[in-house]
Amino acid sequence: MVSVHDFQAGGGSRGPARRLAPLRLDRVLADPATTGKTTALLEVGRTCHLAHTRRTAPGDDSVPVAYVLVPPGATAKTLAVEFARYLGIPVTTRMTTTQITTAVCHTYTAAGVKLVLTDEIHRLNPRTSSGAEAADWLKDLTERVRATFVYAGIDVTDSAVFTGVRGAQLAGRASLIDCGALPARAGSREPFRELIAALEQALDLHAHRTGSLPKLAPYLHERTAGRIGSLSRLIRQAAIEAILDSSERITKTLLDGIALDHLAEEHYRPRNPTRRHTRPSGR
Repeated sequence: MVSVHDFQAGGGSRGPARRLAPLRLDRVLADPATTGKTTALLEVGRTCHLAHTRRTAPGDDSVPVAYVLVPPGATAKTLAVEFARYLGIPVTTRMTTTQITTAVCHTYTAAGVKLVLTDEIHRLNPRTSSGAEAADWLKDLTERVRATFVYAGIDVTDSAVFTGVRGAQLAGRASLIDCGALPARAGSREPFRELIAALEQALDLHAHRTGSLPKLAPYLHERTAGRIGSLSRLIRQAAIEAILDSSERITKTLLDGIALDHLAEEHYRPRNPTRRHTRPSGR
């Protein structure tokens, strides 16, 4: 399970006599596809932003959290442009990478960014010349911006991102958080059922009975293989269908009639006839 505490930056005493800079350890959120890395990343960013808002005085215009998507085939310049885009830093085609970097570092520092969420890091390939430059640029940025960097990507430990000389520069500065599929049960807790209950609370369906979705936790876990992304899409699509057909409630029959992503469907309805699985009634 991923918690906000896994991403907290800094540490040490806050007393006036202690002037040492807090220890900063970046994070790497690694998981297979559709297991919820982006959802977890955004939730952590939202939680940290709200915590910052509660602590600051009215009128404070600092930006504690930044969220950046690594572009496909990232180069140093395209990556720098994405970082600039998040805070609305004006960038022209004539600007050099150095000029954009200077603007990014100055603006992020002035805005008080403390947490930088870098998603789709697996798109970075240090084995190519352009990818190597992008990896070097990102390393330099982490040294110039006093913030905790959190990288999220698909199977990053098996990719080129954290291997080789340049990959080691990033891997040596970050700890790994393995974010796989949610288990149905973890000790005395049922994290998947808890997630379903939280998603149900966000529904705005007039005829839906609260508590009916958590009762379907075993079915939903089998249907989605415990993947947060698949579960979120399933419930969201079911809610849309319930509004369109005026039923205003989500049932197992409605859920079972919705096609999910290929990974989830292959898990729930495998093509191999020798594999046993439970089909809901009526299918």
